[in-house]
Amino acid sequence: MGATIARNKKALYDFEIFETYEAGVELKGSEVKAIRLGRVNLKDSFVKIIKGEVFLIGAHISHMNTANPFFRPDERRDRKLLLHKKQIDKLFGKVMKDGMTIVALSLYLNDKNRIKAQIALAKGKKEHDKRETLKRKEADREAKAAIKRAGV
Repeated sequence: MGATIARNKKALYDFEIFETYEAGVELKGSEVKAIRLGRVNLKDSFVKIIKGEVFLIGAHISHMNTANPFFRPDERRDRKLLLHKKQIDKLFGKVMKDGMTIVALSLYLNDKNRIKAQIALAKGKKEHDKRETLKRKEADREAKAAIKRAGV
């Protein structure tokens, strides 16, 4: 994985991640330039399989002022994700059979400088699981601070 451009931090808090996938993203016009400049938000986005195709829904990519004003793609449009047929079938089976969901974790540039989305099979956390995650995170932070103070 290359340079991360955008992260969905809320997904890591709200969901328990089981399996991750790398997917290409079908983009139009100035969207590539906007993403490279970090003008993207994955906060309320999710992934849905529609008629055998995978789509990223709810991701916000801002319009560039320097781009062609006559061709302005919708900032919240559904964007197709590019995956192999076997991967799509596996995801569809897990979602239908096991009641899992697919979430977008991040957008990043790969080694060939192409924009990729990291998506994951996940299951929603209950409220007590979320509190447990926060406690574990706080304990790790305190342990690192103690080690730092000790000068190790």
